[in-house]
Amino acid sequence: MSLKVVVIGGVALGPKAACRIKRVAPDADVTMVDASKLISYGGCGIPYYVSGDVSDHQQLQETSFHMVRDEQFFQDCKDFKVMTETRALSIDRKTKTVLVQHRDGAQTTLPYDKLVLGTGSTPRKLPIPGRELGNVFTVATLDEAIRIKEQVAHGVGSAVVVGGGFIGLEMAEAFADMWGIETTVVEVADQIMPGFMSKAMATIAEKHLAENGVTVLTSEMVQVIEGEDGKVARVVTNKRTIETELVILAVGVVPNDTLAREAGLLCSERGGIVVSKTMQTSDPDIYAGGDCVLVENMVTGKPGYYPLGSLANRQGRIIGTNVAGGRETFDGAIGTYIIKLFEYGFAGTGLSLPVALREGFDAFSTHVMMSDHSHFYPKRDMVSLEIVVERNTGRVLGLQGVCHNGDSIKDRIDAMAAILKYRPTLRDVSNMELAYAPPFGSAMDVLNAAANAAENILMGRNVPIQPLEFAKLWENRVNENLLCIDTREWGNAEPFVTKYPEFWKNIPQGQIKDRLGEIPRDKKIVLLCNTGGRSYESQVILRHAGFLEPVNLQGGMGFIKQLGFDPSQDD
Repeated sequence: MSLKVVVIGGVALGPKAACRIKRVAPDADVTMVDASKLISYGGCGIPYYVSGDVSDHQQLQETSFHMVRDEQFFQDCKDFKVMTETRALSIDRKTKTVLVQHRDGAQTTLPYDKLVLGTGSTPRKLPIPGRELGNVFTVATLDEAIRIKEQVAHGVGSAVVVGGGFIGLEMAEAFADMWGIETTVVEVADQIMPGFMSKAMATIAEKHLAENGVTVLTSEMVQVIEGEDGKVARVVTNKRTIETELVILAVGVVPNDTLAREAGLLCSERGGIVVSKTMQTSDPDIYAGGDCVLVENMVTGKPGYYPLGSLANRQGRIIGTNVAGGRETFDGAIGTYIIKLFEYGFAGTGLSLPVALREGFDAFSTHVMMSDHSHFYPKRDMVSLEIVVERNTGRVLGLQGVCHNGDSIKDRIDAMAAILKYRPTLRDVSNMELAYAPPFGSAMDVLNAAANAAENILMGRNVPIQPLEFAKLWENRVNENLLCIDTREWGNAEPFVTKYPEFWKNIPQGQIKDRLGEIPRDKKIVLLCNTGGRSYESQVILRHAGFLEPVNLQGGMGFIKQLGFDPSQDD
């Protein structure tokens, strides 16, 4: 008798698992159920459908050969049954059946030998009065995305996005860039992308959003959504009132684990189905994956929640193999991401510095800024990286970055993501072999350079000051008795020296040895250049000469300007 498999959930994990089962065990009897009519779509493409980059929602359901993944497609091409608009109500583990309710209200039971749960996630619900008003949306499903786009196409002049995470920011970009909508992002944390990016990297993103017409309000909480004639009219925060015609609630998601929990499967108290490395639940005949489960963070070793379509697809393949009799494992996740915000790509993997400190690591980070190609090659972009390191071991815990060319930052983040689970040290990254030719990279890649800079800090050769720390120091320069020594050539330093002769002095790196007598010992000295390289070499010379106090600005003036802080324009 053939193996009977029921798959609950038809967006990402479910279809992948079902297809894999049929490839490994062609005789298996597979049935997939989903509560929605629209299935097997690229949920991460929803903001690009709303923006118009993807013109038709059906494109998100298509294969690369332009076949729509609907019930008939899976029946004809993949040889398994799909039941849409069918909701799974309960699981009876003793009889090994699933009670489902069909679109007409009728209820039936589906027997199974193996059961796969891909129940996904639900947008987090905030107790905000007015969230039920018209034109207040989440971005949970393709059905809702269609309704959002219909509203925008009919004419919307202003929008408020509540939540500064990935989906919220992508929706903000879609509204402002493609539709010209006056868009405001409200985030309760003191930065956007909290928990993923450091404050410095998030500040760069906030500046870039502002440059493209998106207002970002951090450390601000929405208290009520007010309406007129049944539709949203304004959002009231703890600091202001914002007139708006549309609201997106994008404050994160929670795992859909109710079905599993009610069936007696082991779930976390904080939400999420607990699974083994083979993606089995506490019932060995029931597998689960995707947005409804917890998996191990391979940096911290602790359970983590990663609602990412890329993980769901990989987990679905492993589940399919194991349901069909194999024994593959999913070791866990690193937490790798990339987001496009207008002209820039922001990406990261592993732990940001705030998260590393919260997890109990004695960690530090440093910034580097460098060309993505050889400096002599005519077409190049600058890459900014922040590497996070454990002090006592030199272990690399994470990497974040930003670049005008998203591909350039993705390459470096992907390289780091591939090795993080092996607990790499700075030496491993410093000596990492990367493909090189002048049109594609540098002989010493920016990723190698980031590890080198961190190693110099760890060994005490480079005494740094971080960009945001420098910005605060500059604001209080009089009380701090500050002197910036600019190690660039006069052409770069002249505007600063001219404007702030008391606080800014130019001594090019090649002249430091011969001009030691000009460096005062009674001031707080910051060495700086464009990217931090020449100022580091100047610091080495000064420390050798007995000047132990000067600090080196990490990332240099290039990184400072990305933050939106330019002393030459300071009033």
